Amino acid sequence: MSANSFGSRSTLQVGDRSYEIFRLDAVEGSARLPYSLKVLLENLLRTEDGANVTADHIRALAGWDASAQPSREIQFTPARVIMQDFTGVPCVVDLATMREAVRDLGGDPTKINPLAPAEMVIDHSVIVDYFGTPDAFERNVQVEYERNKERYQFLRWGQTAFDEFKVVPPGTGIVHQVNIEHLARVVFDRGGVAYPDTCVGTDSHTTMENGIGVLGWGVGGIEAEAAMLGQPISMLIPRVVGFKLTGELPAGTTATDLVLTITEMLRQHGVVGKFVEFYGEGVAALPLANRATIGNMSPEFGSTCAIFPIDGETLAYLRLTGRSEEQIALVEAYAKEQGLWLDPAGEPEFSEYLELDLTTVVPSLAGPKRPQDRIAVSDAKATWRRDVRNYVTTGYGPADEASDESFPASDSPANSQNSPADRPRAAAATVGSRPHNPVTVKLGDGTEFELDHGAVAVAAITSCTNTSNPYVMVGAGLLAKKAVEKGLTRKPWVKTSLAPGSQAVTDYLERAGLTPYLDKIGYNLVGYGCTTCIGNTGPLQPEISQAVNDNDLAVTAVLSGNRNFEGRISPDVKMNYLASPPLVIAYALAGTMDIDILNDPIAEGADGPVYLRDIWPAPEEVAEIVTSSIGQDMFTKNYADVFKGDERWRGLDIPTGGTFEWDPDSTYVRKAPYFDGMAHEPAPVTDIHGARVLAKLGDSVTTDHISPAGSIKVGTPAAQYLQANGVDVRDFNSYGSRRGNHEVMIRGTFANIRLRNQLLDGVEGGYTRDFTQDGAPQSYIYDAAQNYAAQSTPLVVLAGKEYGSGSSRDWAAKGTALLGVRAVIAQSYERIHRSNLIGMGVLPLQFAAGESAESLGLTGTETFDIVGVEALNEGGVPETVTVKADGREFTAVVRIDTPGEADYYRNGGIMQYVLRNLLRK
Repeated sequence: MSANSFGSRSTLQVGDRSYEIFRLDAVEGSARLPYSLKVLLENLLRTEDGANVTADHIRALAGWDASAQPSREIQFTPARVIMQDFTGVPCVVDLATMREAVRDLGGDPTKINPLAPAEMVIDHSVIVDYFGTPDAFERNVQVEYERNKERYQFLRWGQTAFDEFKVVPPGTGIVHQVNIEHLARVVFDRGGVAYPDTCVGTDSHTTMENGIGVLGWGVGGIEAEAAMLGQPISMLIPRVVGFKLTGELPAGTTATDLVLTITEMLRQHGVVGKFVEFYGEGVAALPLANRATIGNMSPEFGSTCAIFPIDGETLAYLRLTGRSEEQIALVEAYAKEQGLWLDPAGEPEFSEYLELDLTTVVPSLAGPKRPQDRIAVSDAKATWRRDVRNYVTTGYGPADEASDESFPASDSPANSQNSPADRPRAAAATVGSRPHNPVTVKLGDGTEFELDHGAVAVAAITSCTNTSNPYVMVGAGLLAKKAVEKGLTRKPWVKTSLAPGSQAVTDYLERAGLTPYLDKIGYNLVGYGCTTCIGNTGPLQPEISQAVNDNDLAVTAVLSGNRNFEGRISPDVKMNYLASPPLVIAYALAGTMDIDILNDPIAEGADGPVYLRDIWPAPEEVAEIVTSSIGQDMFTKNYADVFKGDERWRGLDIPTGGTFEWDPDSTYVRKAPYFDGMAHEPAPVTDIHGARVLAKLGDSVTTDHISPAGSIKVGTPAAQYLQANGVDVRDFNSYGSRRGNHEVMIRGTFANIRLRNQLLDGVEGGYTRDFTQDGAPQSYIYDAAQNYAAQSTPLVVLAGKEYGSGSSRDWAAKGTALLGVRAVIAQSYERIHRSNLIGMGVLPLQFAAGESAESLGLTGTETFDIVGVEALNEGGVPETVTVKADGREFTAVVRIDTPGEADYYRNGGIMQYVLRNLLRK
């Protein structure tokens, strides 16, 4: 409990209940702080203990200098932790392993227990194997249980073995939507103390909760485990970017168009490591669903959070989603008492300022490979024709009606890991030409058609980003209705799917009478989960897949998700676009990206050509159905027994006991190796000598590149391991589903099919040069790492800018560490991955400003020495170290940013640090 140096304890009376609170106005300077920093200040007041949190920390935050660069460390204690199954299963594996490690070192294993609510939603495991049929949902769920039975049994054991740990079973919804609709408290009431709900999650899009005023963000699984065990999160007091919204969205635009515009603006501005906070009159006019969409895509901006203060719109949403009147009254009274209530006319002090007039937002999509690459829909055809030249080397036909001016100059960075711009281009490719390589395909049912570059092979309404928003979902349903009435349906080569974030979505679509129309054009329910957004697209029809691969067709995917990185959506699809749900359906009807969808007919209807304007719903239509079709009863019914699950879930056999009985034959769940041979005290940190380069990578390397979540390719080390353990190819499942097995995940590290290791020329996939072998031949990265390990050779990775962007995937750091990588040297890092590397005992180093591997002449063939790391043994953190590489010498910045992170690194990782602390207590 707080040491209460500021006399801040007080009582808040709400109706007939009284709550203890820690008053912000007891601290001088608190009133001028932005909303997000006020929440952090309350956190420090309540957790002040004179050690981790002191009065000086509180004064430092209250006296925040908006113009200063972050330098002061504070300890943030989140109220709860939320997980999804891909990242959550390894968390529970680690906790189970920690229990055994504590026992083996003479401690009490039951002390390994979450100290605050830890909730998991199983949403990442359903794959779209079946689509376009009335029974698609039931069949996909059945396959999901067959594939994941071992994992689900393990999670059910965890639910019984650990206090404060609850699991939302499969088929319920997507974690972030379930969070804002049900799990989020906004204001906590625990033991008679009221305080702001704060929550970190093992998924980068945890920031969706920012839309309802909950401060939180995505962290790696290892950091989440520490938080569950009561370890505060070490952070620097951040810079806060104020983003002013004015005006209202024009007719014909959606929340998706808005968030893609904001993503583009904030990426250009630069907000990595910063808080973003929205304010202004435009916020008050913004529906809660739109706020949640913006919060959800905070990782795509690069910011730590993207938060909205509490106001009447927040209360209305809490009431709609079935929160109790007592809870709603507490939220309102607490927010107003503590200065956390939105003042639309006010302007708090911020570090930096941006502004957007909502009336300037235009219909947009983003692609073909990054969320920040926004395209006005009016430019989509010309931009596709420009970008496809990076993916197609043959098949260019004569110029058509498009003029040279239709093709914006390419701005793709040639050295970008996430850009294919360095691939060979066709000699005949000129501005104004288009690729043309029609291939005749005949399906098993006799359907015959031509497939060409630009064909939309996947059109998926997926992801919590947009399916949580009733305006865009009802808009999609109305567009489907009008399309059916005009005699339209999806093109036969398009794989369509509808995977909402919660059961409430299907309830209101059904109540509005829109479901039959969605079904008729192929948008049958396929599951409640992330599906296509995380690469669980499932296979294309075999005839289509073969035609695409045999003829090297650059087909496309259009999805209502938040990520469109290369190799993520489908191995058959080269170009991926993000769009609103109505626009996703429009492209499914058109069947191609090579269309001016605003002006060309999208399809031939029963009475002639049909244009998008003929079927696009009016805002008034959408609003009327949203108002009349969505009720509180949907949420109270669907969440009444949210942890109970269906008969399949309840019928699973559950192992018993406080420690888990590992099955030696399991290929899904295995005891983690992180504590093998761990001593009570850590060994001294050492410099790194004789290291070789495992991979030399370009810019924008994502955690998908480092640790893919999708399918396991036959012939790769992970596939070889599974087949050696008796797993048939059809039962490989995905990397994401096997994150509880380190043997699979080590072999899958750097195994993305689109990874480009610059140690090799023109090669994609998980390969490197193996300098332990004569001639340094091409080898799988895993195989080479094993050879280096046999010679006790440490490894390094060289990288460009934005290393580790994307998902909060802790396996991107775990796999890196287990391969034997001691250090990464990059031009810059995304926040979560840098933190995860330290949490696994990997040293993140940064090239000095203006320098890179290329500018220093590094080829990756050198042997590296890194000197100066041992200074960490003296208690501080050196600002730089010296790197020597075959006669070259340069200085690298040490990106251990806080004293807490230094403690983690000295212990070999955050889990070892926490475990040793528990044993000392």
